[in-house]
Amino acid sequence: MHPYKHAAATPDRAAYVMAATGETVTYGELERRANQGAHLLRALGLKRGDGIAVMMDNSPRYFEIMWATERAGVYVTCISSKLSADEAEYIIRDGNCRALVMSRATAGCAAALLPRVGDLARYMVDGIAPGYDSYEAARDAQPDTPIADPSCGQIMLYSSGTTGKPKGVRFPLSEQPYGENVSPLVMLGQALYGFTPDMVYLSPAPLYHAAPLRWSMAVQQLGGTVIVMERFDAEEALRLIERYQVTHAQWVPTHFVRMLKLPDDVRARYDMSSLKAVWHAAAPCPVPVKQAMIDWWGPIVGEYYAGTEGNGFHAISAAEWLTHRGSVGRNLTTITHIVGEDGEEAPARAEGTIYFEPKLDAQNSNAGAGFAYHNDPEKTREATDKHGWTTLGDVGWVDEDGYLYLTDRKSFMIISGGVNIYPAEIENLLVTHPKVADVAVIGAPHEEMGEEVVAVVQPRDMGEAGADLAAELTDFARRHLSHVKTPRRIDFRAELPRHDTGKLYKRLLRDEYWGKKTLVEGAAEAAA
Repeated sequence: MHPYKHAAATPDRAAYVMAATGETVTYGELERRANQGAHLLRALGLKRGDGIAVMMDNSPRYFEIMWATERAGVYVTCISSKLSADEAEYIIRDGNCRALVMSRATAGCAAALLPRVGDLARYMVDGIAPGYDSYEAARDAQPDTPIADPSCGQIMLYSSGTTGKPKGVRFPLSEQPYGENVSPLVMLGQALYGFTPDMVYLSPAPLYHAAPLRWSMAVQQLGGTVIVMERFDAEEALRLIERYQVTHAQWVPTHFVRMLKLPDDVRARYDMSSLKAVWHAAAPCPVPVKQAMIDWWGPIVGEYYAGTEGNGFHAISAAEWLTHRGSVGRNLTTITHIVGEDGEEAPARAEGTIYFEPKLDAQNSNAGAGFAYHNDPEKTREATDKHGWTTLGDVGWVDEDGYLYLTDRKSFMIISGGVNIYPAEIENLLVTHPKVADVAVIGAPHEEMGEEVVAVVQPRDMGEAGADLAAELTDFARRHLSHVKTPRRIDFRAELPRHDTGKLYKRLLRDEYWGKKTLVEGAAEAAA
């Protein structure tokens, strides 16, 4: 199970298709270009264990660069194309990268980075810019045969930085012979979602994020075809499913919300019958949204909960979810513990911080072994408790059957008048209102209560933003939530600072309300 084997057996099969342009790259072409990229890395002097950085939008070159590093024994750090030069430089330096590949779409950031990373080899795909050589030209100058010393590389990813500086996770390189190392997602995909070599997988999210990239590469290990959306559009996603007879796809709850809010006649226009399994992750999914997707697409909507750190993996099928509504499933790789404020394990249904304990498999080797944040022992210590268990900082509870239910991130908790309030519950309700496109709930400073609950709402129609809509949403919240959880204030803005993967940069919003910046767009006080 490796692309080079599929290149030999089925060279003309599509490894991936770019949705907007229709550009198709076959397994034969992918193999040749990956070999050329590996030779280029060697020509630059990179050896096993060295690193490069890739800061690109969803380009046809993405996968060929990933598979080039994978066979050169090189770490590749994928950086969001939306980051600033300061943020990108931090990751490039922290990741010990010796080369940088950017796309023409990031030319502005590339120019700002140039004086800061002049000591690196610098390339650009889909065009060139001052200080950057053409990646395609440099690649094409290399032979398309395998390098003499292939070995397993590794993707090194950084957390998306929603609660502070990004944290890098760098796992040891595999010692298995090149081509024999199988991604754990291949086995999980086969067991949970029925992966097969003839599958067609839709990837609607940016490839610089862990899940879309790793799932797509797992599909290519099996020999399937990946349909890559350059950017997400709800109706276009439905059109692609019908056109390419998509069988599998991974989503985030934001994708679901946007597809569900398409007009009924638009949703009915497209044939979804090719879908065999879909799943979602990255953020908690509101129960009504999940139910609506199952009602629409059938009991094929799975879910998992995991992190870049790889310290745990919970999964749940649609059938299980219907009897454990709101759960993200049971742990398949490690042991889950809920730890209370006293540092001790909490009983079933008691809320606390979620921790993961490695477990021994039949060969007495660690499964889901502990991780370390790259160059940051302090953050590693903060994520590890006295038992050696590790946490992603999320809060939740486990029922008697071992099913995990997420509450929120501990760092997002609002403390108002001494009461702990988790924003996710409020967000999950408000986003179901027909006039709401997106919402974030945060704690803002309050002289008497310490913090007050504020909902920052992106309306479907910005022209409706104002006091009347704020009052309507407040009444809606009061009908479903306790008084203490009902937002004391509702503000409006045209767009929320949401990562393309669906994660919300809540830290940026919170900073605005705590005096670092003033929110001026469409503020409206809700009735107390």
